[in-house]
Amino acid sequence: MTPSSQSNHGAASAGDPYLPSTGNGGYTVGHYDLNLTYRVETNQLRGVATITATATERLDRFSLDFAGLSVEKVLVAGVRPRKLNQAARKIVISPATVIEAGDVFEVVVRYGGSPHPVKSPWGDVGWEELADGVIVASQPSGAASWYPCNDHPSDKATYRIAVSCEAPYTVVANGRLVEKETRSGRTIWVFAMEQPMASYLATLQIGRYTSRATGDARLFYPAELAHKVSVDFARIDDMIALFTDRFGPYPFDEYAVVVTPDELEIPLEAQGLGIFGRNHVDGAHGSDRLIAHELAHQWFGNSLTLRRWRDIWLHEGFACYAEWLWAESIGGPTAEQSAIAHRAIVKAVPKDSLVVGDPGPHSMFDDRVYKRGALALHSVRSVVGDDRFFAAVRDWVAENAYGSVTTEGFVEFFERHTGSSAISVIVDRWIYSVAVPDLLIR
Repeated sequence: MTPSSQSNHGAASAGDPYLPSTGNGGYTVGHYDLNLTYRVETNQLRGVATITATATERLDRFSLDFAGLSVEKVLVAGVRPRKLNQAARKIVISPATVIEAGDVFEVVVRYGGSPHPVKSPWGDVGWEELADGVIVASQPSGAASWYPCNDHPSDKATYRIAVSCEAPYTVVANGRLVEKETRSGRTIWVFAMEQPMASYLATLQIGRYTSRATGDARLFYPAELAHKVSVDFARIDDMIALFTDRFGPYPFDEYAVVVTPDELEIPLEAQGLGIFGRNHVDGAHGSDRLIAHELAHQWFGNSLTLRRWRDIWLHEGFACYAEWLWAESIGGPTAEQSAIAHRAIVKAVPKDSLVVGDPGPHSMFDDRVYKRGALALHSVRSVVGDDRFFAAVRDWVAENAYGSVTTEGFVEFFERHTGSSAISVIVDRWIYSVAVPDLLIR
């Protein structure tokens, strides 16, 4: 068999050991166009996903992540595939004509059903019904619960999301609202996310929401929570201003906050959005730390996205450190005082084998990943000084905007931009070692 006639099957995995059955090989996605029709009362979703991708190898078979909904029709380059198989978490497609490496091709998937979360080691993730509406929170592997995708953060794409829903409901999705039209008791909402986005950060929020602008953000919330939301998010513009100064310009067209009518276990971030439950607003600024954390993820996690899940400290460490910066800016504990306090908390945890730079899939969201990540950043700041530290952070954000990052890249970048060879030592002690090191104090 000559090389030109050999068969190539795109891997049904992105090769990430943290989520070995998630993601796919053989192609990268450039754009998702999602046209969705949803009925709130019956939780019925019908969709047409048009996926524009580029083959990275010769393909006579490839797969998409998809779970819980029924595929009705698939076209590849306008033609029905030679073979189609829908498994529990995958659509496996054999196109009628082999796709050559480098070819740009289009896949259209028509589907429908009653969406629901997918089970994962981190609980149920993805599409979830509220008492009267919908929340989509997909980190790390729930995007396939509502659209077919290459569900790994290393493959980022632009999006157009169009949703038809009953007129009394507000729909919030990623990006700018570019079109809205109401006819026959239903409203079509069309959003454009023009900056590349990881699949797990794509979201829909549907509810009976009131909305208002703060200046730099837009808030969506149940009318009965208006006072609490007004108080608790009164500082959101100041937070955006602080983080813009420390990290660089806000990376997306808009920032939206959704406060759901239901209680949520934790707040969540999506690209361009922060999502909070009614239990996270008290009218007394009780969630300022959480608000700052989710906002910071727009820079660290959404614009700069990990290439592999083991490096999640690059998301959570920066977001946690942003909490400390915000507290300091409003006259609370200084970042150094927060670092001293949290080092003591981390030190008091019984010793085990957790390594922040490779915590294992079940410990990705362990609090020590967050806190030790922030402590590593504060140690870098202490060694190089404020000017060089924040200049390097801004350059890191600018140079890697809308792309993928790794720990190795962080070390190399910060050593080059600060002129300090101590960065690798700090990262080794805080991120790759089990023992809790001494805190470097300025």
